[in-house]
Amino acid sequence: MSGIESRSRLQLEGVIYTPPEQALRYLEAGAWQRRTIGQALAAAAERHPHRVAYICEDLRITFAELDHRSSRIAAGLRELGLRPGDRAIFQMGTGIDTALALFGCFKAGVLPVCTIPQYRSVEISALAQATRPRAFFVQADVAPNFDQVAFAQEMSAVHAIEHLVVAGGRPEAPGIALEDLEAHRPGAGFQEQWNCCDVAAFQLSGGSTGVPKVIPRHHGEYLAHAKAWCDHFGCEDGDVGIWALSMLHNAGMMFSVLRCVLYGASTVLMPRWDVARFFASVERERVQHAFTIGPHAPAIAGYADAARHDLWSLQLTLTLIGAESIEKGTGRPATNMYGITEGLVLSGTPGHGATVRHGSIGTVCWAHDEIRLLEPGTELEVPFGQTGELCFRGPSSLRGYYAAPDITAASMTSDGFFRTADMVRAGLEGSRTVYHFEGRMRDNINRGGEKFGTEDIELLLGRHPQIMDGKVVAMPDPVYGEKACAYLVPRDGKSLPTVQELATFLISQGLAKYKCPERIEAVAAFPVTRVGKLDRQQMRQWIASKLSSPPPAQ
Repeated sequence: MSGIESRSRLQLEGVIYTPPEQALRYLEAGAWQRRTIGQALAAAAERHPHRVAYICEDLRITFAELDHRSSRIAAGLRELGLRPGDRAIFQMGTGIDTALALFGCFKAGVLPVCTIPQYRSVEISALAQATRPRAFFVQADVAPNFDQVAFAQEMSAVHAIEHLVVAGGRPEAPGIALEDLEAHRPGAGFQEQWNCCDVAAFQLSGGSTGVPKVIPRHHGEYLAHAKAWCDHFGCEDGDVGIWALSMLHNAGMMFSVLRCVLYGASTVLMPRWDVARFFASVERERVQHAFTIGPHAPAIAGYADAARHDLWSLQLTLTLIGAESIEKGTGRPATNMYGITEGLVLSGTPGHGATVRHGSIGTVCWAHDEIRLLEPGTELEVPFGQTGELCFRGPSSLRGYYAAPDITAASMTSDGFFRTADMVRAGLEGSRTVYHFEGRMRDNINRGGEKFGTEDIELLLGRHPQIMDGKVVAMPDPVYGEKACAYLVPRDGKSLPTVQELATFLISQGLAKYKCPERIEAVAAFPVTRVGKLDRQQMRQWIASKLSSPPPAQ
């Protein structure tokens, strides 16, 4: 007997677990870590008690403080009656309070449901129904023009969520203040009742189903996956990183939370994006690694005063697209990469040449991940060098969406490879296999890193009194990469709403603002394929061609 525990202690209904014998192989191979995220923080605090873990504007917190304060929050959650395996929806921003709340939940065995502040009733209601949370963590000041606490209070009432925890709220705010949870002291017998094979958090995936799908991430695999990626791009003990996106995204969790405790790494958190402050922070804190997506990338690449900053410490900036322009603008190495919450990261490294860093999405981060490129809709591999659907299997790959067997079955090959619906081409750079992104199969839109499907939007379009029918596709955008374009068929005798009028209507129906179409194309009918199916590809091509054509002469 190996003596390694390879079975989850807290089996949750709706979660598909790795068989114990396979989990044991992963643990013995180092493809999973044999500890929990809470234990990883405790180890970092023991090794580097006085090292700064997070820097956020004028605030700093050491690893010892982070460990101590999050333990008190965990004790407070237990005092509320929350128990291991209970779920908590998170709608918090980027800051030290979010880190404290997350680690408090990890230590209490409460599973964060990692949403974003932009979600509204459509998304939160679906997630609440799916995960049945007992707590709702919210940050009062995360959105200057939206009452996040009132919204959380409303959702808690509708879905019978017992505990509302508020960070940064006024004394009279409803719910429980996060700082009040810190008044509790961990009991002498406060021990984890779960292990590395248990679920740590529920992450979310966008996609063609409209509302996000729920992805269980487990302590040991999540830690090991983050370390494999960070080792790949050159992270070392004590490195400093900078993060200006959501900490609750999968990328945010890996870069700003797990990387922090794995390497005793300091992380500069930016609650509000400001390109000048970004450059000043990189210079002041001697940042080694930066990660950016969406509209931040062109802002960094085009910052006129970049040369005034000493960026000598910056070893690598990681981005989904635009690495070449970032490297040109900063004078420091940058690389494109690919990441999917279902459990795969591809990335370039500082040691790769520019053709890999800028002309591809990189290479696999470790030998444990298997990749196949398949003909769409089949399990036949395409010849090397041809484009196929990216499918993968590995220690951190999805085994099943939470409580969604039908969606899971449609997303997997017969031998357990996850179908990404992303089209990719493999190539050789020397002896390395590198991958090139060629587009997507499904009707997803990636607006600055926020991926979403169109199903829920189209459902709401049909409720508008001036719209007979509507379809939504991605259109290219120079800043966000993609935005949503709505093709609308008007009702007889009606004029179509403007973009702003349509957004007001959709938001009133509970849709997140960032999902609202930002262009309208009026049509009498939608194009169809030769077999009579809706031809979304044709609609995407129409709008792309229209946007790329020069405006007519005046």
